[in-house]
Amino acid sequence: MVIAISSIDILDRLIAFPTVSRQPNMPLLDYVAELLAPTGARVEILSHPDGKRANLFASLGPEGMPGVMLSGHTDVVPVEGQDWTVDPFRLTRRDGRLYGRGAADMKGFVACAVSAALKASRLDLATPLHLALSYDEEIGCIGVADLVEMLAQAPVRPLMCIVGEPTAMAVATGHKGKGFYRACCHGREGHSALAPNALNALHLATDLVGAVRRLQAEVVATGIHDLDYDIPYTTLHVARVSGGTSANIVPNYAEVDFEIRHLAGDDPKALMARLQEDAAHIVRETGDRDARIEVLTTGGYPGLDTAPNSDVVAFVKSLTGGNATIKVAFGTEGGLFSAAAGIPTVVCGPGSMAQGHRPDEFVSEEQLARCDSMMDALVGRLAAGL
Repeated sequence: MVIAISSIDILDRLIAFPTVSRQPNMPLLDYVAELLAPTGARVEILSHPDGKRANLFASLGPEGMPGVMLSGHTDVVPVEGQDWTVDPFRLTRRDGRLYGRGAADMKGFVACAVSAALKASRLDLATPLHLALSYDEEIGCIGVADLVEMLAQAPVRPLMCIVGEPTAMAVATGHKGKGFYRACCHGREGHSALAPNALNALHLATDLVGAVRRLQAEVVATGIHDLDYDIPYTTLHVARVSGGTSANIVPNYAEVDFEIRHLAGDDPKALMARLQEDAAHIVRETGDRDARIEVLTTGGYPGLDTAPNSDVVAFVKSLTGGNATIKVAFGTEGGLFSAAAGIPTVVCGPGSMAQGHRPDEFVSEEQLARCDSMMDALVGRLAAGL
């Protein structure tokens, strides 16, 4: 017999699992699978090679038909160094708020989705419901890759996807894509008393940082703008510069880590080609055969740019009762589901990302109740055949 469990009770259990990125999430998935076992859900586990992390994909309702997919990541960011006033891995309920790491980003939505699946299993669904739970989203959407590949190759893909990142239950149609890059700058070491005879790799690195900043200024001045975003243009951001061991040694190696968050209309490959040209120019200007800058791509994910007049937007707006759409500043797995698996996708979930990654993270009970209402409407539509 399937027992209905409230989203708050499920969230209580989910928060208790310390699923920090790169750490095991299998105990959490085992809990979800245990809840789904009496429902007859078809559950697939796609494991990381270490066997400690995995994606879960569960389906309810008729087989061989396209359904609606609810997507959430199970990992959370660390709590070390943050000044929490409550236990981050224990749900604290106070003044209409539910505190705990991941409450907003995004175990609140996962709890609502699992609760909805339990409710859906008690009905004769005409359209399937899918539940997709991933790992290691917070470190670049890397864990979901196997799940995306499985969906891309499936004979029948989901009809649409709702990624439940926190949007205060507004329907988000877009977010920027992101690329992670590392510039490896090679020079020639030497004694600092004879510095002009050496080749300082940190000088190469800082010259490249200057090139990144100049390109950013050009993008702001002449590039495309999308006023639906708080920052309406593509951004280039230097995150880390490292190199050197001692003040009396000219360093022979330095690294620059940077990122590009690009609008749908901007081509990050074109921007990187510009920076590659700048790197080559910096090397040529030294006139030194030991000078070298290698720019490597270390990760990234595509943006999301769903048409506001698409079926998935109209459908999810009908579930929430909202009329407007937004775009969000943060990245999600939605771009991968859309671009790589061809699944029409929107982002809509409870809470605010302003609470994410912070001490005393919370989602309000009101937001969770609104998400439950959306889920109830969804289950009703799936039972009726959309």
